[in-house]
Amino acid sequence: MVRIGVVGDYDQANSTHRATDAALEHAAAALGIDTESSWIATDSVVSEEDVSAGGFDGLLIAPGSPYRSMDGALRTIEFARTNDVPLLGTCGGFQHVVLEFARNVLGISDANHAEYDPYASKLFITPLSCSLAGLEMEVRIRPGTRARHAYGRRAATERYYCNFGLNPEYEKTLLAAGLVVSGEDQDGEARIVELPEKSWFVATLFVPQMNSTPAEAHPLISALVAEAARF
Repeated sequence: MVRIGVVGDYDQANSTHRATDAALEHAAAALGIDTESSWIATDSVVSEEDVSAGGFDGLLIAPGSPYRSMDGALRTIEFARTNDVPLLGTCGGFQHVVLEFARNVLGISDANHAEYDPYASKLFITPLSCSLAGLEMEVRIRPGTRARHAYGRRAATERYYCNFGLNPEYEKTLLAAGLVVSGEDQDGEARIVELPEKSWFVATLFVPQMNSTPAEAHPLISALVAEAARF
């Protein structure tokens, strides 16, 4: 049994949350892997032990920010990164993956997110020039990346629910420290990031769960479940 922890503040009325449960089921069925997923509220993660105690083989950082606890989300991401637990972050998960990397790899302890503190001095996550909420757009996937291997193609059309993204002013700094932008929009703005030295550590600004169906599981969700099965 492969256990997936879904970190986020579950809301039955949130279509991306319902789609997350369904997408994990689609991936498990397509791969022929028995899985069990459990939601973990961000404000319940007060220490690394709150994540490790679950014995999860993989972690998914769900949409739905601002989370009730930014720190809870960041602790979970740090745990996955430092223990090489397969992780996929989507939408708000992407934003918090960037923030955790800035704080704990770059050592910028006051790196922040404009949705939580719009007046912070070091905003790594800022409002997008145009909201992407409700839009479907093409993502161009770079060759030689984990994302490209999972998709098996150079581009995909994906659905967005967000108003915030990576501040381009900090992109070079993040890249120099090892974060890889593996997917971009038509204007070259980051839409997928990953850490290639990890077993599976990928984050998307879009919500791949929304494009998963019983007949065609989304390749990024399937990749997470497959890597978790090997963890």
